[in-house]
Amino acid sequence: MSIPFKKANILIPKNVDMHKWSVVACDQYTSEPAYWNEVKQIVGDSPSTLNLTLPEIYLEEADVEERIKRINQNMKEYLDKDLFTEYKDSMIYLERTQSDGKVREGLIGIVDLEDYSYEKGSQTLIRATEKTVLERIPPRVKVRENALLELPHIMILIDDEEKTIIESLKNEVTDEDKVYDFELMQNGGHIKGYRISDESADKVITKLESLADKDNFEKKYDVSDKGVLLFAMGDGNHSLATAKACYEKLKETDPDYLNSPARYALVELVNLHSSALEFEAIHRVLFDVDVEDLLNELNKYYQINEEGRGQRFELVYKDYDKVLYIENPKSNIPVGSIQMFLDEYLANHKGKIDYIHGEDVTKELGSKDNNIGIIFDAMSKNDLFKTVILDGALPRKTFSMGHSQDKRFYLESRKIK
Repeated sequence: MSIPFKKANILIPKNVDMHKWSVVACDQYTSEPAYWNEVKQIVGDSPSTLNLTLPEIYLEEADVEERIKRINQNMKEYLDKDLFTEYKDSMIYLERTQSDGKVREGLIGIVDLEDYSYEKGSQTLIRATEKTVLERIPPRVKVRENALLELPHIMILIDDEEKTIIESLKNEVTDEDKVYDFELMQNGGHIKGYRISDESADKVITKLESLADKDNFEKKYDVSDKGVLLFAMGDGNHSLATAKACYEKLKETDPDYLNSPARYALVELVNLHSSALEFEAIHRVLFDVDVEDLLNELNKYYQINEEGRGQRFELVYKDYDKVLYIENPKSNIPVGSIQMFLDEYLANHKGKIDYIHGEDVTKELGSKDNNIGIIFDAMSKNDLFKTVILDGALPRKTFSMGHSQDKRFYLESRKIK
């Protein structure tokens, strides 16, 4: 089987202050203008990925078209000024020391968009793990469609329990292979990157081929008649979906689209089993609902008990806080089962939903008049692949991977035109 991950022509800036160059993924701190103002202060007039990306906090601003034009001009200017070293046909092994001191290892290369789909029920080798919100794609397409470069915050997961694919690369690189090593801004930790040898890259591909072997796959997940899931989206699904949308558009006008650099997207592969990768639960709060009616409908939709039979969740409303169980779930995980009910309920009844990270905040909000809080245990990382294989993409906001400051920072780039 051909593996949809390969070496890339990777651009890394030279003779710039890397601390100012690298900024956090655009979908972080979307309600915190102070954070992005601080980033501007830190960067000043220095070359920076801040000038090549559009933080989502500005998506609703009146000057968004102007910002996108400026981003495209900055890309051209940086290329004209010969700001980058191009590492041709390369993969980069990186070590990211997070704010908690744990080290997350990754591998940069390109994935083939021919092997990716975010469509419901997709059986492609690369798949979304959470529902893709189609309305989020067009604004991002505007940023990418005329861009000369792509800068990824895409993180794709592999299920390598033995830790032999990415983690073993630390033994195959030396200081001579180092291409960057610096402190990230805004409590982002430290990052080091090494160009790996062709021999090491070939070994990675061989091991990925073994993960993608149909017999191995079916035995591992105890399934049959399912397409092999090799790469599951971790972060940046909407960015990869945008790359796919732009590539599909290109197919309409370019007969040579299969040879276009836009057929691929630059990503970081990370092992699901990295000890630095922690899944956190995302809870639900319903506002302005008829509490009694919602509970009646929930009990019609599922058989609910307090005795511990089935999928566990905690229900909080005024003067009530109990752990309950679903006996006849419709998803492999509790948050999936509950979200199916909520989607149907809210389509026909008044009320709105919000997604909350803290248990205490969920309880506080859920206890107010006409509100309900629903609390879940964090999803086990080990359930991710099996659940996506069985259920397809999970409901959006099923899990969160780590804290904002530990998300991927923009650093490497690649020409897409």
